[in-house]
Amino acid sequence: MRVVAATLAALALLVSGCGGSSSSSNDNKPALGSGDSDVRAAQSQQPSSRVEVIKSIGRSGGFDPRALYKTEAPGVVTVVSLFGSGGLGSLLNGGGEGGGGVGSGFVLDGKGEIATNAHVVTTGQGAAIKRAREVYVAFGDGNQVPAKIVGTDPNADVALLKVDTNGLSLRPLPLGDSSSVEVGEPVAAIGSPFNERQSLSVGVISAVDRTIESLTSFSISGALQTDAAINPGNSGGPLVDSDGHVIGINQQIKSTSGGGEGVGFAVPINAVKRSLAMLRDGGEAHYAYLGVSSVELYPQLVDHFHLDVDKGAWVQDVNAGGPADDAGIRGGSGTEEFQAQSFRPGGDVITKVAGRPVENSSELADEIANFKPGDTVPLEVHRDGETKEIKVRLGERPLGNVAG
Repeated sequence: MRVVAATLAALALLVSGCGGSSSSSNDNKPALGSGDSDVRAAQSQQPSSRVEVIKSIGRSGGFDPRALYKTEAPGVVTVVSLFGSGGLGSLLNGGGEGGGGVGSGFVLDGKGEIATNAHVVTTGQGAAIKRAREVYVAFGDGNQVPAKIVGTDPNADVALLKVDTNGLSLRPLPLGDSSSVEVGEPVAAIGSPFNERQSLSVGVISAVDRTIESLTSFSISGALQTDAAINPGNSGGPLVDSDGHVIGINQQIKSTSGGGEGVGFAVPINAVKRSLAMLRDGGEAHYAYLGVSSVELYPQLVDHFHLDVDKGAWVQDVNAGGPADDAGIRGGSGTEEFQAQSFRPGGDVITKVAGRPVENSSELADEIANFKPGDTVPLEVHRDGETKEIKVRLGERPLGNVAG
C-alpha cells in the first residue's frame, strides 16, 4: 500500500510519496424501495458509503451534488506549476520538459486569494523544499492568470496564492468547521484529477482524526478520510459538506494501483485556517515545538507497564537539547517488547497542556500547535506515581528530521 499525494505530474502522471508536483517529484446496498416503515426509516438516515450517497440522490431533502456543483465549481481552480525550463504549453500538452505539475485549489475571497496544497507549488521535502518558478491558475469560466505564491506551510501542506482580480469574477467558497465533522456525512470533492478540470466525485466521511504525512517529519493530525474518488490532480481542491462548506483540502490517497481506491485524505479545514492566518501575516507559518516522541495508551499497554493513568501521551524519546529536554521532561530508557512492538519504559505520561486534557499523541500535537514559538506552557505529567506540573518554553519546529 502506497501513500500517494494527489497531484498530477506532467510526465509520469503519478509519482509515489508526498513531495512536490514536478515530473521528478512526489506528488485517491441496493437502492431502497418504498412501501414499508423500515424502508422509510432507512431513507431518512445518512448514507454510509459512496454507493449509498449515489443511490440517495434525488430524494426529497437529501444530498444534492448537482446543486453543490453549480454553486461550488465556479470557485474551484486548476493550479499549474512550472519548476524547470519547460513552458506552460509543453506541460499541458504532455511534454513537461524540466518538470511541472497540475493540481487544484479554491477561491478564498474576492481579493484574489487562492488556497491549495503546498506540494502542488513546491518540490522536495523539509529543508530541501523549493518553490515553482511560475504558477498559473485556471478558472472554470476559461480565464487563466499567473499567480503569486504568498507563502507555503510544509507542516500543514498548505499554500496561499494570490491573483490579480482584474477581469475576473470570483466565487469564494465558505469555510466550515472540521471539528464537527462526523463519520457517514456525505461529501463532494471537486478538482482536476488527471487534468480533467472541474470534476466532481461524491462519497462520505469514512473516518476522522486520521494522521497523515506532511512535507516535514511532523505529521498532520485530525485529517479526514473519505471514499469520494480522489486521484492525482485533486491535490489542493476542496472537500465540501452537504451545505457547501469546505471542510478539508484533498491531499493524498492510499493506493496499491496508483489510482483512487476509496481511501482518500484531506487536511482538516481548521488546520488550514490556522495555516492561512500565519501565511497572510508574513508569508511563513511558524509552529511551536516541544521535542518529544510519544505513543498512545491503551488498556493492555497500561496494565503491562503498570502505568498510573489510562489516557495521555506516553513519552518514549526526548530530543536532546530541545524544549522538553531543557525543562526536564523524561523519556523512556532501554527497550521492552510488547505485542510485537518495542517500547521504552519509564517515560513521563503527559496528560494536560495548559490545563487542557490530552488523551493521546495527536491531541498533544494539536494542543502544542495552538501556541507560538517562545510561549511558556505548563504540562501535567505523571511520573513514578506522582503528578507534576512542568513549565516548558516552546521552541520552533525545525524542518529537519527530528522528534516532535
